[in-house]
Amino acid sequence: MSLWKKKPISHILQGSETLPRTLGVWSLIALGIGAVIGSGLFVSTATAIADDAGASVTLAFVIAALGCALSGFCYAELASAIPISGSAYTYTYATMGELLAWIIGWDLILEYAVGAATVAISWSQYLNNLLVNILQVSPIRFAWSHSPFQVSASGEHGILNLPALIIIILMSLLLIKGTRESAWVNGLIVIIKVAIVLLIIFTGWSFIDPVNHNPYIPPQSTYVDEQGFSHPFGGIGGILAAAGTVFFAFIGFDAVSTTAQETIDPKRNMPVGILGTLAFCTVLYILFGHVLSGLASVEDFRNEGREASVAFAIHQAMPGYDWLAQLVTVALLAGFSSVILAMLLGQSRVFYAMGQDGLLPSMFAQLHPKFKTPYKANLVIMLLVGLFAALVPGNVVGHMSSIGTLFAFILVNLSVVILRKKEPNLERQFRAPWVPLVPLLGIAFCGAMIYGLGWANWLRLLAWLILGLIVYFCYSKKHSKL
Repeated sequence: MSLWKKKPISHILQGSETLPRTLGVWSLIALGIGAVIGSGLFVSTATAIADDAGASVTLAFVIAALGCALSGFCYAELASAIPISGSAYTYTYATMGELLAWIIGWDLILEYAVGAATVAISWSQYLNNLLVNILQVSPIRFAWSHSPFQVSASGEHGILNLPALIIIILMSLLLIKGTRESAWVNGLIVIIKVAIVLLIIFTGWSFIDPVNHNPYIPPQSTYVDEQGFSHPFGGIGGILAAAGTVFFAFIGFDAVSTTAQETIDPKRNMPVGILGTLAFCTVLYILFGHVLSGLASVEDFRNEGREASVAFAIHQAMPGYDWLAQLVTVALLAGFSSVILAMLLGQSRVFYAMGQDGLLPSMFAQLHPKFKTPYKANLVIMLLVGLFAALVPGNVVGHMSSIGTLFAFILVNLSVVILRKKEPNLERQFRAPWVPLVPLLGIAFCGAMIYGLGWANWLRLLAWLILGLIVYFCYSKKHSKL
């Protein structure tokens, strides 16, 4: 069998077992917002202000959003033309063949599974913060809230990150119960965290100090942080560097496309869900960045405000609003929960699609007799991701999830160009504008971002892909239904 043999679109659209269609357009947008608005908004914004751009972090959000929108248009077109589970994996299978489809499917495991695990680890840390600083009770012991590879300042060794494991189990069981129920819980979480972000924006606006926004674009210079790393600060170079930092706050919108097979009228609703998510989050990010950069100076964020930056800025500039700083912890916990839910959902749907094709064991494509969800895929992912979150320190994976996302974006952009040429008559409810210019710009942007992540992350991605190729040639190639 040729490694480059493509799966016919007519075969893809048939599907072997249909998932129930329960998601409307608002559920899709809520799923996207749930996946996107998490720690990135509260952490990446302050980091970009301190290290790269100062007040012009708002312009960095515009550039990062533009880069995401280029890929978002391509995701929207493919989701409207091929409304089946699997996202970039399915699109690549139809346009570039099985080997590249396997590579991107393996790559999406990196994005979703590793992303969910690392967010669960952060969820555990903020749970302790909630217990101590807001509820004023004893925290969970270090041994039971950290990995066995971590040691506290007092010499206590970690055993198991129990809160991280529990949140993975809870979100996985919710997904097994049903997509409609998961979407309802996700929608409730999204309302809570967006309300808190809007509260920070509206109450903080009147406390903005114009001095912190003057000049709005700082003159170009070099900033050396406390670890000795140099950053281009100010000017165009600083804004572009900040765009690379805040780009990671947008990761997750592609999870919407994995639910195409469960969406009502997907050819209309998928493009609205994907692009609506990007539009809403971009506006919210720009407003939030404008307010946060006005509450405290760049020097404040570099020094005292480096940790818990949003709470610090509120304490610093908004007397009498300490309660709002405490709500930030609630918003972060809610944000982390919905991100974990969306990542686990996306991962299980990729496993479902690959199981249908024989590239993974067929059990991943089996639906629960009552709930009609790929429960075996959810259970296996729960086990793998849960153990990773419980036993591995969060700083080990670094930017691996981000580089995996950018690689997926590149293949999605390329898929649109190929499909326009190979299948010009395919029904497309939504068409990306200015093809091939928009996809090529998307590829260039993502390639530049990958370049900016540095050689250490290139090597990690290469090692992961080599492992994936071993699995493919030892198992998947022999069991492929195609």
